[in-house]
Amino acid sequence: MATVDEAVNRGRGLTLEQIVLILAIFAALVLAVDLVHGIVTGRYSISRIGRYAWQGLMYGLIIGLAGIGLSMTYSILNFANFAHGDYISTGAFLGWGVTYIIAGRVLVLGDEVSFGHLALVAPQRGVGGAEIGISIWSTPLAILIGLVFTGAATAALVLLIDRYVYKPMRGSGGIPLLIASIGVAFALRYLLVFVYSSRTRGTTSTFGLPEFNFLLVDGTVNVDMHDATLLVAAGGLMIGVHLLLQKTKLGKAMRAMSDNKDLAQVTGIPTERVIRWTWIIGGGLAGVAGYLMVLWTGTINYQFGWLLLLLIFSAVILGGIGSVYGAIVGGIVIGLAMRLSLIWLPGGDFTTITAFLIMIVVLLIKPSGLFGGKTTA
Repeated sequence: MATVDEAVNRGRGLTLEQIVLILAIFAALVLAVDLVHGIVTGRYSISRIGRYAWQGLMYGLIIGLAGIGLSMTYSILNFANFAHGDYISTGAFLGWGVTYIIAGRVLVLGDEVSFGHLALVAPQRGVGGAEIGISIWSTPLAILIGLVFTGAATAALVLLIDRYVYKPMRGSGGIPLLIASIGVAFALRYLLVFVYSSRTRGTTSTFGLPEFNFLLVDGTVNVDMHDATLLVAAGGLMIGVHLLLQKTKLGKAMRAMSDNKDLAQVTGIPTERVIRWTWIIGGGLAGVAGYLMVLWTGTINYQFGWLLLLLIFSAVILGGIGSVYGAIVGGIVIGLAMRLSLIWLPGGDFTTITAFLIMIVVLLIKPSGLFGGKTTA
């Protein structure tokens, strides 16, 4: 009787997956037909669709880059780090403070703008990216130094937090670490408010910024130098992570710890060293992702990383929690889905709902995610 019940339950599970798959395919076909009909009749502009697709790719690269660290943390340390979003915000503020200092001093703003105001990303006196003229075109050295400093500073920050918060609790299991990470998130977020204020401020200037115009049938898609910087930096770092995981001893040790931590310890892999490098790489990439997002959007505030965290989690789960490649692909899928949904939806929270809906559908069809299974590689 038990065998029959198990067979029936398995049959029900398969039936549910098949129903969800059929509904998903049907919905995709309806949207595809509507999209084609809208393009033919002129209701939907090809250039508008192209702009949404490009913006979605940019957004997806940020989500995917930030998701790498979250995925590595889960696969090696076995806990969901809710402070990851605030690493993104903190690193971005630190890096943009350095960028403002270098750019402000080079462009000689005057004695009335103090070092402190520049370091705090100008929360007062109306000094912003437009006034200083910060952009990848006009102040490339300041941007580059700020980007490198962001990665290094965020990596140092997460190592410090691990040393005094997570390491003493490492043997307690994933739940205590998760709760501790929530506390770290709140502490960092309101420390940012205390130091930098809660104001949203502009960070860059688009005046004189070169653009590449891609001609489509009924318009153009404009790609500026900040878009290109994001594409090159994020793509290069993702390739670097791939090479690290596949071609180096550290990468092999990370993959071994992800597969079986106890066996890795028995075989002599220096687990503490691997954990430190996991924090360095994951934290550094989180900070860089935050810096690049601020460069791309041109604004910064204390909670943008926290708001981004939900999308990062959805991307990591969609791609297969614990998979670095899954986090990258999941991020791009989420980014594209959010922006392309603007073809049919009014925007705002509806685009976020679209991202989570896609995640839920994929997980119902394939519960382990697109790349299935818990693996760093």
